[in-house]
Amino acid sequence: MHINHPAVEKLKHLLNDASFNNLMKNRIYHVLLISSRYDAFILEDDGRIDEQIFNEYVSLNLRYPPQFIQANTQEEAMKILKEGQIDLIITMLNPEDSDTFTFAEEIKKSYPEKPIVVLTPFSRDVSIKLAGQDLNSIDYVFSWLGDSSILLAIIKLIEDKMNVEYDVEEVGVQVIILVEDSIRFYSSYLPNIYRIIFQQSKEFMTEGLNEHQKMLRMRGRPKILLATNYEEAESLYWKYKENLLGLISDISYKREGKRDPEAGIKLAQMVKRDKKYMPFLLQSSDAHFESRTKKLKVGFLHKHSKTLSMELRNFIMGYFAFGDFVFTDPDTGSEINRARDLQSLQQKIFEVPDESLAYHLTRNHMSKWLNARALFPLAKVFKDMPFNDFYNLDEARRFMFDAIASFRMNKARGIIAQFYRDRYDEYLMFSRIGEGSLGGKARGLAFLDSMIKRQATLNNIPGVQITIPRTVVISTDVFDEFMEENNLYQFALSDQKDEDVLQRFVRARLPFRIHEDLYTFITHIRNPIAVRSSSLLEDSHYQPFAGIYSTYMVPNTPGDERRMMEQLSNAIKSVYASAFFNDSKAYMMATRNVIDEEKMGIVLQEVCGTRHDDYFYPSFSGVARSINFYPIPPEKAEDGIANIALGLGKHIVDGGVTLRFSPKYPKKILQLSSSDMALKETQKDFYALSLNKDRYHPCVDECVNLEHLSIKDAEKHHSLKMISSTIDRNTGTIKEGSFVEGQKIITFNHILKYNTFPLAEILQKVLMIGQEEMNNPIEIEFAVNLNVPKNASKVFSLLQIRPIVNTTKGISADVKSVQTEDTIISSKSALGNGVISNLYDLVYIKTDEFDAGRNPEIVPKIAAINEQFAKNNKNYVLIGPGRWGSSDPWLGIPVKWPHISAARVIIESGLKNYRIDPSQGTHFFQNLTSFSVGYFTINPFINDGSYDQGFLSRQKAIYEDEFIRHIRFKKPIIVKIDGAKSLGVVMKPGLK
Repeated sequence: MHINHPAVEKLKHLLNDASFNNLMKNRIYHVLLISSRYDAFILEDDGRIDEQIFNEYVSLNLRYPPQFIQANTQEEAMKILKEGQIDLIITMLNPEDSDTFTFAEEIKKSYPEKPIVVLTPFSRDVSIKLAGQDLNSIDYVFSWLGDSSILLAIIKLIEDKMNVEYDVEEVGVQVIILVEDSIRFYSSYLPNIYRIIFQQSKEFMTEGLNEHQKMLRMRGRPKILLATNYEEAESLYWKYKENLLGLISDISYKREGKRDPEAGIKLAQMVKRDKKYMPFLLQSSDAHFESRTKKLKVGFLHKHSKTLSMELRNFIMGYFAFGDFVFTDPDTGSEINRARDLQSLQQKIFEVPDESLAYHLTRNHMSKWLNARALFPLAKVFKDMPFNDFYNLDEARRFMFDAIASFRMNKARGIIAQFYRDRYDEYLMFSRIGEGSLGGKARGLAFLDSMIKRQATLNNIPGVQITIPRTVVISTDVFDEFMEENNLYQFALSDQKDEDVLQRFVRARLPFRIHEDLYTFITHIRNPIAVRSSSLLEDSHYQPFAGIYSTYMVPNTPGDERRMMEQLSNAIKSVYASAFFNDSKAYMMATRNVIDEEKMGIVLQEVCGTRHDDYFYPSFSGVARSINFYPIPPEKAEDGIANIALGLGKHIVDGGVTLRFSPKYPKKILQLSSSDMALKETQKDFYALSLNKDRYHPCVDECVNLEHLSIKDAEKHHSLKMISSTIDRNTGTIKEGSFVEGQKIITFNHILKYNTFPLAEILQKVLMIGQEEMNNPIEIEFAVNLNVPKNASKVFSLLQIRPIVNTTKGISADVKSVQTEDTIISSKSALGNGVISNLYDLVYIKTDEFDAGRNPEIVPKIAAINEQFAKNNKNYVLIGPGRWGSSDPWLGIPVKWPHISAARVIIESGLKNYRIDPSQGTHFFQNLTSFSVGYFTINPFINDGSYDQGFLSRQKAIYEDEFIRHIRFKKPIIVKIDGAKSLGVVMKPGLK
């Protein structure tokens, strides 16, 4: 879905949804009711006023019902006014009591800002009494007609008056003007009109994406303003005419201080001269005015009609743009089509005939309907549509369609929407199924979505859309329900094999209530779906759980939704099961968490990328950090670091070869400093998702349907255009261009050197903003799709954000003054900070006859040693050649984090013919930093640090085999790390 119309691009800043938070700031919370006990009893109708008004509010989906405080005497009333915060005073008028108006004057003198309403039974005597009184101290007089809804109308009328000016100016809230001087009639009209408006508000609440947003949208309902003479009405009209839904007016009332039997006619004539199509309803007790109103082309109501309320409702619904938008035939007036909400209006735009569309547009019917539904920014755009700029009506249709699309996308951005299967579509970027927690990973995604919305600088990069993938989160309450309904806890927590746990979970049933939601989701998704864990502990500031649980990818199988549903359900259950795999349990033990306290949310995410034959993958993926622990001058630590690679991001997080660069210096890349290094140090293969629907099946291995492909495969897919260069066969130099003959290498030169895609700029902005907003150094994962339709924006998808904790905390150690001969290890590339003083054990890989081809054989031996440390709650120093945790055994020993989780200091050492870059760009690396593990990189053969392996070989080993030696010292090994200078040392035992 892309917004392509140039006029829409110009208006994008106008198409953000209105903020409803600041509307209706002034409210009536406490009402003082002054009346005799008898009047109060009559008013209550044998029940409490608070309960009646509360029930009235609840029935209309209103919040903040006011509290009524009763006073039976004037003395009691004055005492309450002095002691309490009263917002509105309602006094009951007794026809025999002449003190009501005198007392009102007294109150007004002491409390001039407090509105005073007189509520009186309707009678001829009352009318005569009122006619002879000075009502300057009274804000309104209402007739009590036996219906408690009058109280709601009084409160809302006063709140509207208090808020109208700000709310109209702030977001364009709409106004209805009622002109009526008959207390009897406006006391009847206002409750009816408010009831219609509240019903309308309940309708447009559906435009809200969650319960909170729905309630906020109620604040955008139209305001009702009451005028009792011509001058008041005229003043209100000129003040609010640009935000006016329509007027309802009596015909006979005061004009220029005298009763004018045709004041309403004159008002209608004035309005129609100014705005030809402004809805206007005249009403009178004199039926002969009806013929006059037809000539004016305004509506007419006879006040004594037995169906007055129904006729009033029909007029408001038909002419004030309430209810559905009805497309009509301009010649016959018959209905052609209708739209019940914004989503259906967008769909209908291309379905209705030209004549009908032009008829409604020229009369601003659509903008009025949008305003009535509190869709103010879009209404303004439609009202000001640049018709003269359009070649024809078809272009106008495209403009309207794209404007609605842009508005809906902006409205959904940064919102955690509730998943409503009847209203879900491609414009919802982030929604949730269930009421429980989202989990850590999903919270990070929701935060990213809101950050993108808040930060204008991320939305103004030409030709690029920065976004998160379309996401649906299944919250943790569904996990609880799944576990309990299937009685899985006892089995899952027992000592079972991973395969057995998985099979038991797959045989279990997901809660039935989510099946239709999942089906709706897959029908709106065009790409494969990534099914990812989002546990309570993942990616939090305090509990790093990066990459511990499984992620599965489900191919999209259009036309075979049943098969896709089965695979999606199995993938969800497989992720649930991964929380109880043995590695997860070991990790929980290492983090001192209790496994049965963990709750699992699920992130369903549309995979970013493009189909290439039978495979799917993005143009490239990446990991970036706002802090760089291995800066190469002129880089600084705070400039950040990024690793990018062709294909799916699993290649990066598993430690494969990537391209490393600082976003501040994108043209300075060590790996490309020579042709020989470029050939050796750049990516040779990548991960892609197999679209063969038979490849996916429930499996402990999350890579069950991922395929390792070569660069030659990508060349056949024509996916290297923007990211590869060529080693010229004749000269041996790196050349750009697709016509150069030679070996293709992944350099990203087009992007990093020639800026054909502004990757470095995007990363600098995202890292800077993310770090500021999280108040912590951060790591992000992202994917980029460059294969988009012509004129469409290229897509930069943010997949994850997490804090990098404890990078600079603690006490800096004095490392510079330490003598090399006092150390076992010294490093100029050390991660961590402070002093570690409780280590007695050191485990290292022997290097005398090191053979990288045998690295996988070392894994179970290291895991067994680590398990003993974990059981005894002790730590050790670990030293080995190459990259710990690499999925490629030729680059290092391919352990997973649980295999070395008890190591307190981990050292990667290069050998003379075995130099490996450090483990940045991996979940493994994230866990190192998150657990505050000391992490050293050394290459002694080029004087990059030192390693006294001779000292270690002279020590007695408590365990030794052909690969490993384990030494236990009687005195502690002191480890010192200066995080600011990236210096670290492992002292010989007994030295400080």
